[in-house]
Amino acid sequence: MRFDHHLHTSRHSPDSVIDPLELIERAPRVGLQGVVITEHDHQWAPDELADLASRAGDLRVFSGAEISAREGHFLVYGLPSLADVEPGIRVADLLKVVRGHKAAIVAAHPFRWGQPFDAIVAENGPAFDAIELVSNNVTDETRSLAERLIGRTPMRATGSSDAHEIDVVGCYFTEFSTPIRSMADFVSALQAGGFRPGHRRGIRLSCGPAD
Repeated sequence: MRFDHHLHTSRHSPDSVIDPLELIERAPRVGLQGVVITEHDHQWAPDELADLASRAGDLRVFSGAEISAREGHFLVYGLPSLADVEPGIRVADLLKVVRGHKAAIVAAHPFRWGQPFDAIVAENGPAFDAIELVSNNVTDETRSLAERLIGRTPMRATGSSDAHEIDVVGCYFTEFSTPIRSMADFVSALQAGGFRPGHRRGIRLSCGPAD
């Protein structure tokens, strides 16, 4: 199953111009079977998400969040709420919250803007379920740094669009080998590791093909 699990909508991310209804219409047309909306420091309420999912047909529609931690941005999936996750939280504390709820965490566009991600891993261990290897906000340089880190740790690679505009949705995605019907399935799949990054053909790719 192909999921774009890092993207933003205009509903709760002021820097995005993607209407949620446009998102669920576009996603299947570009080959996705699921999307996980990851607004900045916001997770959709269950009733709001259920309403959108009810309009999405066979498309799986979930919500996580992109957390603005002190050391950078991190994607979290499967938290019941963000009550214990404030913007500016330390990565070590974020990891404790995620593990306490048996949720999942992926490092978003590591090394971006000079982020010392090697030092973060050295301090916290290879504690992330995956590292975002390719996205619209990954460059050739930061991808190379991420590839080296993935090569020497057990952390795996994902791909997602980090879309803020509709044309970017699905430019990169993660392909999972197991069926995903719920957020619990999605978290389990990330933790199990049966996935690989992929890319959409025929469009500009910021850091080249995923494979």
